[in-house]
Amino acid sequence: MRLDRFLAETTELTRSLAKKALHRGEVSIDGEIVKNPALQVDEASRVTWNDEPLALVGLRYLMLHKPSGVECTARRTLYPRAIDLIELPKGERLQTVGRLDVDTTGLVLLTDDGQWSHRVTSPKHRFGKVYRVTLAEPLEGEALEWAAAAFAEGVRLDGEEKPTRPAELSMREPTVAELTLFEGKYHQVKRMFAAIGHHVVALHRASIGPLALGDLPAGEWRELTADEIAAF
Repeated sequence: MRLDRFLAETTELTRSLAKKALHRGEVSIDGEIVKNPALQVDEASRVTWNDEPLALVGLRYLMLHKPSGVECTARRTLYPRAIDLIELPKGERLQTVGRLDVDTTGLVLLTDDGQWSHRVTSPKHRFGKVYRVTLAEPLEGEALEWAAAAFAEGVRLDGEEKPTRPAELSMREPTVAELTLFEGKYHQVKRMFAAIGHHVVALHRASIGPLALGDLPAGEWRELTADEIAAF
């Protein structure tokens, strides 16, 4: 890796600012000042900037309990972003693995490993996402049986040519459903319930595949363990 790129990867410097820092003699490798931005840096090199040692940031894998009012987006909007809640070096490199609506709470995964993210979100791997759905009106009796059968078969959403993939529906309370999806269409949960005549008033994602949110407080995050990463 070029030295100027290494500096950009390990500090807040841009490539152009890194070259200026090199020109000022602020960077050393193995104790010797270096000014050549094209110099190749290997894993054994000890690079310092203003006498502070630098190290490349590896791939990160995190879970976040997203509160309401937070967006899963990279661009800045009127709402805070999920990555704004993560206090890590180069946190802007993290991407959410799929998305939750701004008013939906619950489990969000973040990573800078694009291949891992694709495995988690790809429908062919069938990592079910479990949602707790609060409805405006009770869903029970024959209406529940019909809804569960419809979801298991697949529902044709407004504006969609193909029906949804089979989903699993059960009720925890008359107005609280548990829905397991194996895909991630735009506003899918709300649109599925709208298709059967029910309005969603609150939505929370409890788990993705083998990984459950557990008792992680709203707004908090933690790194995944090696076993949790490998489970996907």
